[in-house]
Parts: sequence; C-alpha cells; structure tokens
Amino acid sequence: MGKFSNDAKILLELVGGKGNIAAVTHCATRMRFVLNDASKADVKKIEEMKVVKGTFTQAGQFQVIIGNEVSTFYNDFVGSSGIEGVDKDAAKKAAKQNMNVLQRAIAHLAEIFAPLIPAIVVGGLILGFRNIIGDIKMLEGGTKTLVEVSQFWAGTHHFLWLIGEAIFHFLPVGITWSISKKMGTTQILGIVLGLTLVSPQLLNAYAVAGAKEIPVWNFGFAQIKMIGYQAQVIPAVLAGFLLTFLETKLRDAVPEAISMIVVPFLALIPTVLIAHTILGPLGWKIGSFISNIVYSGLTSAFGWLFAAVFGFVYAPLVITGLHHMTNAIDLQLMGQLGGTNLWPMIALSNIAQGSAVLAIIYLNRNNEEEKQISIPAAISCYLGVTEPAMFGINLKYVYPFLAAMIGSGIAAVISVGSGVMANSIGVGGLPGILSIKPQYMGIFALAMLVAIVVPFVLTIFFNKRKIVVKK
Repeated sequence: MGKFSNDAKILLELVGGKGNIAAVTHCATRMRFVLNDASKADVKKIEEMKVVKGTFTQAGQFQVIIGNEVSTFYNDFVGSSGIEGVDKDAAKKAAKQNMNVLQRAIAHLAEIFAPLIPAIVVGGLILGFRNIIGDIKMLEGGTKTLVEVSQFWAGTHHFLWLIGEAIFHFLPVGITWSISKKMGTTQILGIVLGLTLVSPQLLNAYAVAGAKEIPVWNFGFAQIKMIGYQAQVIPAVLAGFLLTFLETKLRDAVPEAISMIVVPFLALIPTVLIAHTILGPLGWKIGSFISNIVYSGLTSAFGWLFAAVFGFVYAPLVITGLHHMTNAIDLQLMGQLGGTNLWPMIALSNIAQGSAVLAIIYLNRNNEEEKQISIPAAISCYLGVTEPAMFGINLKYVYPFLAAMIGSGIAAVISVGSGVMANSIGVGGLPGILSIKPQYMGIFALAMLVAIVVPFVLTIFFNKRKIVVKK
C-alpha cells in the first residue's frame, strides 16, 4: 500500500467516482482532473482533506493542489483507482469539452507561448546583464561603463548579443514551430515558415521606419515588399495557423501515396506568399495598434488609473486563465518598444500574493499544521508561482487575497508612474527585478517594498477588524 493510498481512495469518491473522470494527470504541484460532470465533485469535503492544500477549476480542468509530493500521490491514485493516467497534452485536449469559445481561444494562446517562455526569460536576463555592463557608467567617477574600460567585458557584451538576437529577432520561428507542434502538423514546415519571415534577404523590421527605399520582389504585373518580421508576434501567429489549416485540409484531400511531396509544397508556398502580401502587413498593423493602445494607456495622464486597475485585477485574471493573453502583449511591446511596462506589474502582483501569505504565517505562527501549507506557498509565490498561495491560502480566507490585490494595485501605480520598463518577460516574484532595465531598478525596488509591506499590513488589519473574513 502506498503512502497516499487511503487519501487517493477518498479523493476518488469525492470527485464523483471513476465514472466521472474523463482524464487525470498532474503537474508540479497539482492533480488535474477532467470531469464529465463537475457538479458531482464535493469541493468542500475535498478541501477538508489534510493532504489537500486547495482546489480550483481552470481551462476545463478541476485541479487539486497537493504540493511537492504530487507525483507520489498521483501514482497511488492511479494504482488505487484503476484509472489509466494520461499526459498533460491529452488532458488538455479532453478538457476542451468543458470550455466555451473564449476559454478555448485563451487555452490555444497559452499553449503556443508556454514552450517559448524559458527562452524568453533567458533572453531578458541576458539583455539586462548587457545593459548593466554596457550602459551604466559606474567607473572612473561615473564617466565610463565596464565595456569602455575592459576588453573582456566588451567581448562579453558583443558575444551575448548572439543569444539575445537569436531569441528575440527570430521569435517568429519559435512561434510558427510552436503552432505546428500544437496543431499536430509538420514541425519542420513551421520552422521553415518562420525563417521566411526573418530571412536576412529581407529588410529588417527594425530598419523599415528609417529606410529610404524598401526592396521588392518584382513579378512584372505585381510587386511585393521584402519586409522582415523580426520580433513580430501577430504576423507569425496568423501565418502559423494558416499553414496548419492548409496542411490539415490537404492531408484529407491528397492521396497518401503522393502526400509527402504534394502536401508540403501546396501548403508552404501559398502560406509564405499570403504571409508577405496580406497576413504580415495586417498582423503588423494589428500588433502596432494593440501595443500603442497599451503603451499610450500606461503613459497617458490616466496611466496611474490603468496601472491601478491592472495591478488590482491581475490576480483574479489568473483564476480565469485570461492572464495568458498578457504574454502576447508583452512580446509585442518588446518588439516595438524594446521593452515592456506590463511585465513589471505582473511580477509585483506575484510578490503581493506572497506577502499576504507571509502575514497568514505570522497570524498562525503557533499553528504547525497551517505552516506546513503556508510556508511552501509563500516561498513558491516569491519565486513567481502563485497558484499554491492563491488557491491554498488567500482565496480560502478571502481577506488576504483582497489585501494582495490592493497592495499590487498601489505598487503598479508606482511602477508605471515612474516609467519602469522590463527588458522582457522574466522570472516572476522577487527575482523579477533581474528583468528590469538597470535605470529603473531602484524605483522598482521601492515598488517591490510596497508590494511586500502593504499586503502584509492589510492582511493583519483585515484579520483584526474582521473585515471580509470568511467564516
């Protein structure tokens, strides 16, 4: 008998039994169930189990937070229930039966960008480091940078751009590959499509604005501008989905004997042509419009209000899954402006949620059972993973969640009001400062302090005054 066999049997009964489970898998901290009828799950009794740290439903999946021992629990659950587990991709596919159109669209967006996040985080850290050694005049009385006085650091600065350029300038390649992978089509075709959007043969996207003349492909009866889409998100997304659509339809129509030759040919060439004539220019305009709206909103006279609202509601957006849309906006801002003022607010929201949990730890400092849940949740939150803190602690008590939202909103106003920009999407929580442009690190540190102190104090205040305290 496994360590969690008894708990696994109880959980099986509380989620509605074997017949109510369409699929089950797990991630780093959670059991993920796709239930045929979510109403059959007894959420209250599940959350009363000692092994359970919280529950929530997202993207069509009923998720039960177990903690770091979730893999052991999962194995005992599969062994006790006789249910064959599936991988996360299969669970996500099954979960779409419980999702509406908007939820499916958001899930698609999240699945496209999720595989790219590690590279983007690394790229952001590299850009931040290059800015520190290349832009901050810290030597010889504040007149010279490290790069200007040291050949070693000058070489390092030059070398690191090789990686930074590969990640951000060639981002469309990653996007079109990810779409092909997600849609189950030929991944190498997705990579080739992405390369045609950023080929050195094209005028670099960053040089378009200052170009005296844009080169063209001249077909006699028509000319097509040879413009690259380096760091552009929406053109790559539109082109990637067109390629997968054409390939899927052609597979059904073309005899299998010649499909290996005909399908790639008839899918790739029209997609590249349409990408450079219609989808690329259209996507560029859409992306520029979105990024301009967001940037204008954050830098206008009412930027403080935009920041306050975003900082306040970001945590609830995480509950719904809508927060995944911010990745695309961040990447678009980075491509157009060389940085993003949206990501810093997300990092501050992570910190605020962790600080509210820290206050719960203080309030329950004599409760060993509570600390077993809250301490790991706080640590996880400060490192950018908020789900254990939000669903295991803050939403359970309600008032810490509200305190964190208020603290996040205030910190966001400070960040936006001071013009803080991040190099890119980065590590969340406290390490988020590593992604901030060097000239803004000081003021961002102040915003971080606010995100730590305000939720902590408010959580204790709400508790003492019995404000929005869940009975």
